[in-house]
Amino acid sequence: MTYFVGAHVSAAGGVDQAPLRAKEIGANAFALFTKNQRQWKAKPLEVKVIADFKRKCAALGFTDQQILPHDSYLINLGHPETEGLEKSRAAFLDEMQRCEQLGIKLLNFHPGSHLNKISTSECLAKIAESINITLDQTQEVVAVIENTAGQGSNLGFEFEQLAEIIDQVEDKSRVGVCIDTCHTFVAGYDLRTQEDCVRTFKQFEEIVGYQYLRAMHLNDAKTDFGSKVDRHDSLGQGKIGIEPFKFIMQNPQFENIPLILETTNPDIWDQEIGLLRSFIQE
Repeated sequence: MTYFVGAHVSAAGGVDQAPLRAKEIGANAFALFTKNQRQWKAKPLEVKVIADFKRKCAALGFTDQQILPHDSYLINLGHPETEGLEKSRAAFLDEMQRCEQLGIKLLNFHPGSHLNKISTSECLAKIAESINITLDQTQEVVAVIENTAGQGSNLGFEFEQLAEIIDQVEDKSRVGVCIDTCHTFVAGYDLRTQEDCVRTFKQFEEIVGYQYLRAMHLNDAKTDFGSKVDRHDSLGQGKIGIEPFKFIMQNPQFENIPLILETTNPDIWDQEIGLLRSFIQE
């Protein structure tokens, strides 16, 4: 059984530092930002940095299946207003092109928000259109939609919403989903027991389909079931508990995709990775 387990590591000092930081915590997968996630624009990646990133990934055993960059938090691919939408689409294209340059095949992103100005279906259609426009201008990189907590006007918190976006994406081979356990739980899909996990992931299979599951974020939740409030916690320390993480590490549907910690204490990521790996043997 091959499970790719890691964390969202810092790219401070250059993206080429991220593989080293992942290796330090015993990870065989990692996430990163390829630019400052709180700014619209960033200087282009330097040729040397790109080469160093690829060389370090190869030397440390990180293939394109094991790396899950996250795009900027500013991007809203379902923005109801033309200016905001065009700005978001341009920034998303830049993020995809950075992945192309780095030889990364996945880009994780939050789908978007209607800002209470357009209907849910209109917003989901804009998100799908944004994906189509970007895929037409890039090659190979898969647009990986992250399910959300449903906070504010953010969409993507229901499996049906993810399916509605995917349904409108023209190239189905280049769209996927990243399931965040914290977001799933606070959006109203229970994960607290093995039975809950079976039920929730059966819903995912029937509505979205495992063929679209390209990654996961493994996080406990500080807030209550169905609260729609996105606050991550360390594994087993929050309102979800440890059961879903055992379930994930013992089911073949979750093999060969990045399983990424975004938990709140980077100092114990190595311990959490060890804990997750210990469940494989049980």
